[in-house]
Amino acid sequence: MTGPLDGIKVVEFSEIIAGPVSGVLLSDLGAEVIKVEPPWGDPWRGSPTRVGPVGAKESRGFIAVNRGKRSIRLDLTKPEGVKVVHRLVSQADVVIMNHRPDVPAKLKIDYDTLSAIKPDLVFCEITAFGRSGPESAKPWYDIIMQARTGLMATNGMIDEGVPRVIRGTPPIDFAAGYAVCQGVLAALFHRERTGRGQKIETSLLSNALYIQTLPLTYVSSSPSAQSRMVIEDLPAVREAGLPYPDVNALYQQDDRSPAYRPYYRTFQTKDWIIAVGCLSEPLRRKMSDAMGLADPRFEPGYDQESEEGMESARQIVLKAEGMFLEQPASYWVELLEAAGVPVTPLKFVEEMVFDEQAIANGMIVEHEHQIAGTVRTAGPIFKMSDSPTSADTSSPMLGEHTYDVLCEIGYSSCEIETLIESGAVSGIVNPVSPDH
Repeated sequence: MTGPLDGIKVVEFSEIIAGPVSGVLLSDLGAEVIKVEPPWGDPWRGSPTRVGPVGAKESRGFIAVNRGKRSIRLDLTKPEGVKVVHRLVSQADVVIMNHRPDVPAKLKIDYDTLSAIKPDLVFCEITAFGRSGPESAKPWYDIIMQARTGLMATNGMIDEGVPRVIRGTPPIDFAAGYAVCQGVLAALFHRERTGRGQKIETSLLSNALYIQTLPLTYVSSSPSAQSRMVIEDLPAVREAGLPYPDVNALYQQDDRSPAYRPYYRTFQTKDWIIAVGCLSEPLRRKMSDAMGLADPRFEPGYDQESEEGMESARQIVLKAEGMFLEQPASYWVELLEAAGVPVTPLKFVEEMVFDEQAIANGMIVEHEHQIAGTVRTAGPIFKMSDSPTSADTSSPMLGEHTYDVLCEIGYSSCEIETLIESGAVSGIVNPVSPDH
């Protein structure tokens, strides 16, 4: 059995994270993903987290978001390199692009050029701010979008007086990668029905906004406390030059309905941290009953907006905090799980590569990398009963498959030698037999 995208060829012109993530997702589904890299390689190969022996290091970050692909090394500033790409695309189904908006046309890998070569091509482009508007040509990284769209401010964390970047993962890059995969699958389905390809556009800005739909949504008849602060107070606060921690304090106040306190948060226990998550009233009642909190908010006539109601909410939080400190995390996990309350001890993500639950479900996979050795990383995000997903190869070395791919698209060994001499291709690794 093969994956649902078996036979689909994807050509990936992407770097760093957002585009590469989409390529991994499509590869997991069975697509052949060919990553086209410049002579110097994807810049992410040189990120600070490099592993392997001296002189032959590879980036941990690159390994993480490029498994399951093949790599070819082309110089698209040379006409011969462009010809290679055009021949490659003529035999492909999908192109993924995450360069600046002006780059594809300069390199002759834009949608108009490539769709003329392959009319039923599915072409997906990731931009930063979209193709219209005054910011369309601006450069970007995840941190820029975190700041630009409010995600950093909403997070509420401060380091040395300024907002802290969400640094455990680049959430907007990953959201865009998921969006590309979704768009490509929809376009392939459309092509299956109509025979027509199309261009798909998504952006870091659109995905940053969508993953913040809950705080973003504005209801004019009942604005949130944060909306009121931003609309009514923020202009004056900025003009007054208030230090950011003070601005943050104003923004974060009353950031959650009293109904959620203390039912959706982390707590310090006697020996470790736990998290509880009770978003529904039945779950909140289960937690309250299991702990003996006697929350007055479950009584008829409680007014959570009154000062008395707010004070009772604060007192319940203090009572819960004190109770959790009296017993170890294992005690509370056992007690609350028995009551049907979602609860877990805090873990570090580095623990998850050895997590029994994740491993049992194939969520962690193990590869052998040519330089880094044994690599454990996240596996496919879903299972399919009739066309199973797989993630059985690690990330490619720079240009590792150049010779093979050139042979597969019809170049002879003599033609490949000519391409090497011209500088259009480079770094041939483990060439196949010249009989191709």
